[in-house]
Amino acid sequence: MKREKKEEIVKAVAEKLEKAQGIYLTEFQGLDVEKMAELRNEFRKAGVEYKVVKNTLVKKALENVNGGDRLAEGLVNTTGVAIGYDDPVVPAKIIDKFAKNNEQLKFKMAAIDGSVFPSDKLKELSKMLSKTENIGKVAGLLNNVVSSVPMVINAVMRDLVSVLDQVAKQKQGS
Repeated sequence: MKREKKEEIVKAVAEKLEKAQGIYLTEFQGLDVEKMAELRNEFRKAGVEYKVVKNTLVKKALENVNGGDRLAEGLVNTTGVAIGYDDPVVPAKIIDKFAKNNEQLKFKMAAIDGSVFPSDKLKELSKMLSKTENIGKVAGLLNNVVSSVPMVINAVMRDLVSVLDQVAKQKQGS
């Protein structure tokens, strides 16, 4: 491959990695073409990009990424890079689920907001709530708070009326 072509690849990968919320490195040695296509489809459905690029080129692309220098140690053997743009934990969920039935897929490490997670943290990452799940929980909490506000206001108003009534009775009695 010519130097210009390599530089183009590094630039394109670097742009993708800089936009990423989560970067996951996997080893896929032993996955056949059919299983690899299945994995790519799972990622694509979730809005995750999965790239296979030479380790040396990915290493160059990681130079300007927060935590990228620590991810470079995972660039050995065959490496697939899962890039999560919208939600940093979605790739972990897909990798964990897919690897249960395909032991050839191995999680190497991940970087989320500059924090690097080693291979033994996949389960923890996959159990984290996704962005959508977090938004749903917050919306549910807000709904509960908002729906209870009228009851609280009614109770406060009832108590205020009661106090004012008592004050009026005391003034009439004096």
